[in-house]
Amino acid sequence: MSTKKDILNLLKHEILNLTLKPGTILSETVLSERFQISRTPLRDVLKQLSLESYIDVYPKKGNLVSYIDLESVEQIIYLRSVLEKDIIKGLSGSLTLKGIMELKKNLEEQKNAIHQEHALEHFLALDDTFHRTLFTLAGHEFLWKLIKFSNVHYERYRRLHMLKQEKLEKILSEHHMILDCMTNHETDKVDELVQHHLREDINSLYLLENFADYIKA
Repeated sequence: MSTKKDILNLLKHEILNLTLKPGTILSETVLSERFQISRTPLRDVLKQLSLESYIDVYPKKGNLVSYIDLESVEQIIYLRSVLEKDIIKGLSGSLTLKGIMELKKNLEEQKNAIHQEHALEHFLALDDTFHRTLFTLAGHEFLWKLIKFSNVHYERYRRLHMLKQEKLEKILSEHHMILDCMTNHETDKVDELVQHHLREDINSLYLLENFADYIKA
């Protein structure tokens, strides 16, 4: 029998990686049989998923994996862009050699990941590590954890936009430019670069043309 924490983390993982697609019904009966757990602790898990926006509860339909809310995505992108512009500018000229080497190692790993068989999963993790490192070097790791906690819609939006290898290559190129801005003290380029890096896809028709059934109406 799995613990409630194990079940919660597994369901979160399956929702974030789209194994459980938006709109999927989470039947208490099916989940109870799958995890060999009684209804009472299972309902505690579902309640927590609902509180964190992983699922929505509808009176007649039951528990459904939440559809991607583009308004929530817009809010996270806005928050990240404001914070990261300030962080990158603050690190420009004050980045330590250790910090530079850590970021360069990460970028090399990103480059290698792109050409692996399961590129997306590895690249997503390395992309997170790159940005988390910026927050950590600036002394704002708590803010990164706060962003990640409220990230269910943005994580899935981001994953869908990264399905093509050319998108991964573009992101890697922009990460190199971010590091160059910091090491060369080019703070005048930061606003435009971060704006493009984080917001380029928000007005794209890509999701609506390819994953309209994943998006909240």
